[in-house]
Amino acid sequence: MQDITASDLPNADGFLRRAVLRVLAWVVAGMAYLHDGYLDWISLQSTPFTATGEYLEGWAALAPTPVLREAPTYASGPATWSGVVNSPLPASTVCNRNDGVQYITGAAATVGIGGTVTVTVTALVAGSNGNTDSGTPLAFASVIEGIGSNGAASGPITGGTDLELDGSLNARMLESYGAPPHGGNQADYVTWALEVPGVTRAWVPPVPLIPGAVTVFFMMDVSEAAHGGFPQGSNGVASLETRDIAASGDQLAVANYIYPLRPVTPIVYAVAPIATAQSFTLQGLTGISTPQQAQVSAALTTLFLQKDSPLATVSIEQSDVAAAVTAIGGLPSFAVTSPSSWPIVSTVGYLFTLGTVTYT
Repeated sequence: MQDITASDLPNADGFLRRAVLRVLAWVVAGMAYLHDGYLDWISLQSTPFTATGEYLEGWAALAPTPVLREAPTYASGPATWSGVVNSPLPASTVCNRNDGVQYITGAAATVGIGGTVTVTVTALVAGSNGNTDSGTPLAFASVIEGIGSNGAASGPITGGTDLELDGSLNARMLESYGAPPHGGNQADYVTWALEVPGVTRAWVPPVPLIPGAVTVFFMMDVSEAAHGGFPQGSNGVASLETRDIAASGDQLAVANYIYPLRPVTPIVYAVAPIATAQSFTLQGLTGISTPQQAQVSAALTTLFLQKDSPLATVSIEQSDVAAAVTAIGGLPSFAVTSPSSWPIVSTVGYLFTLGTVTYT
Protein backbone atom coordinates (compact mmCIF):
# COMPACT_ATOMS: atom_id res chain seq x y z
CA MET A 1 0.00 0.00 0.00
CA GLN A 2 2.88 2.34 0.69
CA ASP A 3 4.27 1.63 -2.79
CA ILE A 4 0.91 2.45 -4.39
CA THR A 5 0.55 5.71 -2.46
CA ALA A 6 4.15 6.71 -3.31
CA SER A 7 3.65 6.04 -7.03
CA ASP A 8 3.17 8.74 -9.65
CA LEU A 9 -0.48 7.79 -10.24
CA PRO A 10 -2.73 10.79 -9.48
CA ASN A 11 -5.08 10.30 -6.53
CA ALA A 12 -3.64 6.80 -5.90
CA ASP A 13 -4.10 6.18 -2.18
CA GLY A 14 -3.75 2.56 -1.08
CA PHE A 15 -4.69 3.45 2.49
CA LEU A 16 -8.31 4.42 1.77
CA ARG A 17 -10.52 1.88 3.51
CA ARG A 18 -12.76 0.98 0.56
CA ALA A 19 -10.38 1.82 -2.28
CA VAL A 20 -9.98 -0.78 -5.03
CA LEU A 21 -6.25 -0.15 -4.85
CA ARG A 22 -6.28 -1.23 -1.19
CA VAL A 23 -7.92 -4.55 -2.13
CA LEU A 24 -5.44 -5.08 -4.94
CA ALA A 25 -2.56 -4.31 -2.61
CA TRP A 26 -3.70 -7.01 -0.17
CA VAL A 27 -4.15 -9.54 -3.00
CA VAL A 28 -0.73 -8.88 -4.51
CA ALA A 29 0.95 -8.95 -1.10
CA GLY A 30 -0.77 -12.26 -0.27
CA MET A 31 0.36 -13.81 -3.56
CA ALA A 32 3.92 -12.65 -3.00
CA TYR A 33 3.87 -14.10 0.52
CA LEU A 34 2.63 -17.46 -0.76
CA HIS A 35 5.21 -17.50 -3.52
CA ASP A 36 7.99 -16.85 -1.01
CA GLY A 37 6.59 -19.57 1.25
CA TYR A 38 6.49 -22.02 -1.64
CA LEU A 39 10.08 -21.23 -2.57
CA ASP A 40 11.08 -21.74 1.05
CA TRP A 41 9.31 -25.12 1.07
CA ILE A 42 11.08 -26.12 -2.17
CA SER A 43 14.45 -25.28 -0.62
CA LEU A 44 13.66 -27.56 2.33
CA GLN A 45 12.84 -30.49 0.05
CA SER A 46 15.99 -30.03 -2.05
CA THR A 47 18.32 -31.46 0.59
CA PRO A 48 18.07 -34.68 2.62
CA PHE A 49 18.77 -32.82 5.88
CA THR A 50 15.46 -30.91 5.82
CA ALA A 51 13.22 -32.86 3.41
CA THR A 52 9.82 -34.08 4.63
CA GLY A 53 7.13 -36.51 3.56
CA GLU A 54 7.47 -38.19 0.17
CA TYR A 55 10.57 -36.11 -0.64
CA LEU A 56 12.29 -37.42 2.48
CA GLU A 57 11.36 -40.94 1.38
CA GLY A 58 12.96 -40.25 -2.01
CA TRP A 59 16.23 -39.05 -0.47
CA ALA A 60 16.22 -42.00 1.94
CA ALA A 61 15.83 -44.44 -0.95
CA LEU A 62 19.00 -42.97 -2.51
CA ALA A 63 21.13 -43.57 0.62
CA PRO A 64 24.13 -45.98 0.32
CA THR A 65 21.94 -48.57 2.01
CA PRO A 66 18.40 -47.67 0.88
CA VAL A 67 16.22 -46.68 3.84
CA LEU A 68 12.47 -47.17 3.57
CA ARG A 69 9.78 -45.78 5.85
CA GLU A 70 8.66 -48.49 8.26
CA ALA A 71 5.02 -49.45 7.77
CA PRO A 72 2.78 -50.04 10.80
CA THR A 73 2.82 -53.63 12.04
CA TYR A 74 0.32 -55.87 13.81
CA ALA A 75 0.80 -57.00 17.41
CA SER A 76 0.56 -60.72 18.07
CA GLY A 77 1.06 -63.13 20.94
CA PRO A 78 -0.42 -66.06 22.87
CA ALA A 79 -3.82 -66.09 24.53
CA THR A 80 -5.49 -68.83 26.58
CA TRP A 81 -9.10 -69.85 27.28
CA SER A 82 -10.61 -72.60 29.42
CA GLY A 83 -13.20 -75.06 28.20
CA VAL A 84 -14.40 -78.61 27.82
CA VAL A 85 -11.77 -81.07 26.60
CA ASN A 86 -11.78 -81.57 22.79
CA SER A 87 -13.97 -78.52 22.18
CA PRO A 88 -12.82 -76.87 18.93
CA LEU A 89 -11.77 -73.24 18.65
CA PRO A 90 -12.25 -72.18 15.01
CA ALA A 91 -9.61 -70.21 13.15
CA SER A 92 -10.17 -66.45 12.71
CA THR A 93 -12.23 -66.12 15.90
CA VAL A 94 -12.47 -62.50 17.03
CA CYS A 95 -11.83 -61.52 20.65
CA ASN A 96 -11.94 -58.14 22.40
CA ARG A 97 -9.78 -56.36 24.92
CA ASN A 98 -11.67 -54.41 27.58
CA ASP A 99 -11.06 -51.11 25.79
CA GLY A 100 -12.50 -52.42 22.52
CA VAL A 101 -9.25 -53.32 20.73
CA GLN A 102 -9.90 -56.47 18.72
CA TYR A 103 -7.75 -59.49 17.94
CA ILE A 104 -8.23 -62.53 15.72
CA THR A 105 -7.06 -66.05 16.41
CA GLY A 106 -4.75 -67.90 14.04
CA ALA A 107 -5.04 -71.58 13.16
CA ALA A 108 -7.87 -73.70 14.56
CA ALA A 109 -7.15 -75.40 17.89
CA THR A 110 -8.77 -77.77 20.37
CA VAL A 111 -9.09 -77.66 24.15
CA GLY A 112 -6.45 -79.99 25.56
CA ILE A 113 -6.48 -82.48 28.41
CA GLY A 114 -5.75 -79.72 30.93
CA GLY A 115 -8.96 -77.94 29.99
CA THR A 116 -7.30 -75.01 28.25
CA VAL A 117 -6.52 -73.95 24.71
CA THR A 118 -3.72 -71.56 23.77
CA VAL A 119 -3.56 -69.88 20.36
CA THR A 120 -1.76 -66.97 18.75
CA VAL A 121 -3.91 -63.87 18.39
CA THR A 122 -3.17 -60.92 16.11
CA ALA A 123 -4.50 -57.38 16.37
CA LEU A 124 -7.00 -56.47 13.68
CA VAL A 125 -5.59 -52.93 13.42
CA ALA A 126 -1.88 -52.25 13.00
CA GLY A 127 -0.15 -50.02 15.53
CA SER A 128 1.40 -49.93 18.98
CA ASN A 129 -2.04 -49.78 20.60
CA GLY A 130 -2.34 -53.50 19.96
CA ASN A 131 0.57 -54.35 22.28
CA THR A 132 -0.74 -55.95 25.45
CA ASP A 133 0.73 -57.16 28.74
CA SER A 134 0.53 -60.78 29.79
CA GLY A 135 -2.62 -61.46 31.82
CA THR A 136 -4.76 -58.83 30.07
CA PRO A 137 -8.37 -60.13 29.78
CA LEU A 138 -9.59 -61.08 26.30
CA ALA A 139 -13.19 -62.07 25.59
CA PHE A 140 -14.67 -63.74 22.51
CA ALA A 141 -16.89 -61.48 20.43
CA SER A 142 -19.31 -64.39 19.91
CA VAL A 143 -20.17 -67.54 21.83
CA ILE A 144 -17.92 -70.57 21.18
CA GLU A 145 -19.58 -73.81 22.23
CA GLY A 146 -17.67 -75.63 24.96
CA ILE A 147 -15.20 -72.78 25.60
CA GLY A 148 -15.63 -69.97 28.11
CA SER A 149 -15.81 -66.51 26.62
CA ASN A 150 -13.37 -64.92 29.07
CA GLY A 151 -9.68 -65.65 28.55
CA ALA A 152 -6.45 -63.71 28.83
CA ALA A 153 -3.16 -63.03 27.13
CA SER A 154 -0.90 -65.83 28.34
CA GLY A 155 2.22 -63.92 27.32
CA PRO A 156 3.01 -60.41 26.13
CA ILE A 157 1.33 -59.50 22.84
CA THR A 158 4.05 -57.55 21.08
CA GLY A 159 5.26 -56.38 17.68
CA GLY A 160 2.70 -53.66 17.04
CA THR A 161 4.28 -50.45 15.75
CA ASP A 162 2.93 -47.22 14.28
CA LEU A 163 3.82 -45.75 10.89
CA GLU A 164 7.36 -44.36 11.14
CA LEU A 165 7.45 -40.59 11.55
CA ASP A 166 9.67 -38.24 9.55
CA GLY A 167 12.05 -37.63 12.47
CA SER A 168 12.92 -41.30 12.85
CA LEU A 169 13.21 -41.86 9.08
CA ASN A 170 15.47 -38.80 8.76
CA ALA A 171 17.75 -40.03 11.54
CA ARG A 172 18.11 -43.50 9.99
CA MET A 173 18.71 -41.99 6.55
CA LEU A 174 21.49 -39.69 7.80
CA GLU A 175 23.11 -42.64 9.59
CA SER A 176 23.11 -44.54 6.29
CA TYR A 177 24.77 -41.61 4.51
CA GLY A 178 27.30 -41.24 7.30
CA ALA A 179 28.08 -44.94 7.76
CA PRO A 180 28.02 -46.83 4.43
CA PRO A 181 27.80 -50.65 4.73
CA HIS A 182 31.03 -52.49 5.49
CA GLY A 183 29.99 -56.13 5.33
CA GLY A 184 29.16 -56.58 8.98
CA ASN A 185 31.09 -54.06 11.06
CA GLN A 186 29.82 -52.52 14.29
CA ALA A 187 27.81 -49.79 12.52
CA ASP A 188 26.14 -52.32 10.22
CA TYR A 189 24.56 -54.17 13.14
CA VAL A 190 23.22 -50.90 14.54
CA THR A 191 21.78 -50.03 11.12
CA TRP A 192 20.15 -53.45 10.77
CA ALA A 193 18.59 -53.22 14.24
CA LEU A 194 17.17 -49.76 13.51
CA GLU A 195 15.51 -51.14 10.37
CA VAL A 196 13.26 -53.35 12.53
CA PRO A 197 9.87 -51.65 13.00
CA GLY A 198 9.64 -50.06 16.43
CA VAL A 199 13.37 -50.00 17.23
CA THR A 200 14.43 -46.44 18.06
CA ARG A 201 17.89 -46.90 19.58
CA ALA A 202 20.51 -49.63 19.23
CA TRP A 203 24.05 -50.28 20.48
CA VAL A 204 26.67 -52.91 19.67
CA PRO A 205 29.73 -53.34 21.93
CA PRO A 206 32.99 -52.88 19.98
CA VAL A 207 34.50 -55.76 21.99
CA PRO A 208 32.40 -58.96 22.11
CA LEU A 209 30.83 -59.66 25.49
CA ILE A 210 30.84 -63.34 24.48
CA PRO A 211 33.72 -64.64 22.32
CA GLY A 212 32.59 -65.14 18.72
CA ALA A 213 29.25 -63.46 19.33
CA VAL A 214 27.67 -60.07 18.59
CA THR A 215 25.39 -58.55 21.21
CA VAL A 216 22.80 -56.05 20.00
CA PHE A 217 21.19 -53.92 22.70
CA PHE A 218 18.11 -52.01 21.57
CA MET A 219 15.18 -49.92 22.76
CA MET A 220 11.63 -49.35 21.46
CA ASP A 221 10.77 -45.96 22.94
CA VAL A 222 7.44 -45.53 21.13
CA SER A 223 5.85 -48.94 20.63
CA GLU A 224 6.82 -50.06 24.15
CA ALA A 225 6.30 -46.67 25.80
CA ALA A 226 4.07 -48.36 28.40
CA HIS A 227 7.20 -50.21 29.59
CA GLY A 228 9.53 -47.24 29.45
CA GLY A 229 10.67 -48.19 25.95
CA PHE A 230 12.23 -51.47 27.10
CA PRO A 231 11.64 -54.45 24.76
CA GLN A 232 9.21 -57.10 25.95
CA GLY A 233 10.36 -60.69 25.54
CA SER A 234 13.35 -62.85 26.38
CA ASN A 235 16.92 -62.33 25.20
CA GLY A 236 18.39 -64.81 22.76
CA VAL A 237 19.16 -65.65 19.16
CA ALA A 238 17.17 -66.05 15.95
CA SER A 239 14.74 -68.93 15.54
CA LEU A 240 16.95 -70.44 12.79
CA GLU A 241 20.11 -70.19 14.90
CA THR A 242 20.88 -73.65 16.35
CA ARG A 243 23.78 -72.70 18.61
CA ASP A 244 21.76 -71.25 21.47
CA ILE A 245 18.23 -70.64 22.77
CA ALA A 246 15.94 -68.56 20.59
CA ALA A 247 14.71 -65.22 21.86
CA SER A 248 11.03 -64.32 22.16
CA GLY A 249 8.85 -61.26 21.69
CA ASP A 250 10.58 -58.07 20.57
CA GLN A 251 14.02 -59.62 20.90
CA LEU A 252 13.08 -62.44 18.51
CA ALA A 253 11.90 -59.92 15.91
CA VAL A 254 15.30 -58.19 15.98
CA ALA A 255 17.30 -61.43 16.01
CA ASN A 256 15.32 -62.89 13.10
CA TYR A 257 15.76 -59.73 11.03
CA ILE A 258 19.52 -59.58 11.51
CA TYR A 259 20.12 -63.34 11.04
CA PRO A 260 20.11 -63.43 7.20
CA LEU A 261 22.02 -60.13 6.93
CA ARG A 262 24.98 -60.95 9.17
CA PRO A 263 28.24 -62.55 8.08
CA VAL A 264 27.90 -66.32 8.26
CA THR A 265 30.01 -67.06 11.34
CA PRO A 266 28.87 -64.77 14.21
CA ILE A 267 26.10 -65.76 16.57
CA VAL A 268 23.93 -62.69 17.23
CA TYR A 269 22.14 -62.06 20.53
CA ALA A 270 19.27 -59.56 20.69
CA VAL A 271 19.25 -58.14 24.20
CA ALA A 272 17.08 -55.67 26.11
CA PRO A 273 18.97 -53.36 28.48
CA ILE A 274 18.07 -53.71 32.15
CA ALA A 275 16.28 -50.75 33.72
CA THR A 276 17.93 -49.04 36.69
CA ALA A 277 15.50 -46.69 38.43
CA GLN A 278 17.15 -43.57 39.87
CA SER A 279 15.27 -41.27 42.26
CA PHE A 280 16.11 -37.69 43.22
CA THR A 281 15.28 -35.26 46.00
CA LEU A 282 15.20 -31.56 45.10
CA GLN A 283 15.24 -29.16 48.04
CA GLY A 284 13.60 -25.75 47.60
CA LEU A 285 11.05 -26.61 44.90
CA THR A 286 8.01 -27.56 47.00
CA GLY A 287 6.01 -24.62 45.63
CA ILE A 288 6.35 -25.36 41.92
CA SER A 289 3.26 -26.18 39.89
CA THR A 290 2.26 -29.56 38.48
CA PRO A 291 3.26 -28.53 34.91
CA GLN A 292 6.66 -27.43 36.23
CA GLN A 293 7.07 -30.78 37.97
CA ALA A 294 6.31 -32.48 34.65
CA GLN A 295 9.02 -30.32 33.03
CA VAL A 296 11.50 -31.40 35.70
CA SER A 297 10.72 -35.08 35.06
CA ALA A 298 11.05 -34.57 31.31
CA ALA A 299 14.40 -32.77 31.74
CA LEU A 300 15.81 -35.60 33.87
CA THR A 301 14.55 -38.23 31.43
CA THR A 302 16.21 -36.33 28.56
CA LEU A 303 19.44 -36.21 30.57
CA PHE A 304 19.42 -40.00 30.81
CA LEU A 305 18.73 -40.29 27.07
CA GLN A 306 21.66 -38.03 26.25
CA LYS A 307 24.28 -39.51 28.56
CA ASP A 308 23.36 -43.13 29.23
CA SER A 309 24.44 -46.16 27.22
CA PRO A 310 24.44 -49.91 27.94
CA LEU A 311 27.90 -50.30 26.37
CA ALA A 312 30.02 -48.98 29.22
CA THR A 313 29.97 -47.70 32.78
CA VAL A 314 28.23 -44.31 32.68
CA SER A 315 28.68 -41.65 35.36
CA ILE A 316 26.29 -38.75 35.88
CA GLU A 317 27.43 -35.95 38.17
CA GLN A 318 25.35 -33.85 40.55
CA SER A 319 26.14 -30.82 38.39
CA ASP A 320 24.60 -32.60 35.36
CA VAL A 321 21.32 -33.03 37.20
CA ALA A 322 21.33 -29.46 38.51
CA ALA A 323 22.07 -28.06 35.05
CA ALA A 324 19.28 -30.10 33.42
CA VAL A 325 16.70 -28.79 35.91
CA THR A 326 17.99 -25.21 35.87
CA ALA A 327 17.71 -25.12 32.06
CA ILE A 328 13.91 -25.26 32.40
CA GLY A 329 13.89 -21.63 33.60
CA GLY A 330 11.55 -19.88 35.98
CA LEU A 331 12.36 -22.11 38.97
CA PRO A 332 13.49 -20.86 42.41
CA SER A 333 16.89 -21.74 43.78
CA PHE A 334 17.21 -25.40 44.70
CA ALA A 335 19.68 -28.08 45.72
CA VAL A 336 19.93 -31.73 44.72
CA THR A 337 20.11 -33.47 48.11
CA SER A 338 19.53 -37.09 47.06
CA PRO A 339 21.22 -39.34 46.14
CA SER A 340 23.86 -38.58 48.74
CA SER A 341 26.86 -39.98 46.84
CA TRP A 342 28.03 -38.88 43.41
CA PRO A 343 28.46 -39.68 40.63
CA ILE A 344 25.59 -42.07 40.02
CA VAL A 345 26.78 -45.00 37.91
CA SER A 346 25.05 -47.27 35.40
CA THR A 347 27.03 -50.38 34.49
CA VAL A 348 27.32 -52.34 31.24
CA GLY A 349 23.98 -53.72 30.07
CA TYR A 350 21.93 -51.27 32.17
CA LEU A 351 20.08 -48.04 31.41
CA PHE A 352 18.90 -45.40 33.85
CA THR A 353 15.17 -44.76 34.18
CA LEU A 354 13.64 -41.97 36.23
CA GLY A 355 12.33 -43.11 39.59
CA THR A 356 10.58 -40.81 42.09
CA VAL A 357 11.33 -37.09 42.20
CA THR A 358 10.72 -35.79 45.75
CA TYR A 359 10.34 -32.07 46.43
CA THR A 360 11.30 -30.84 49.91
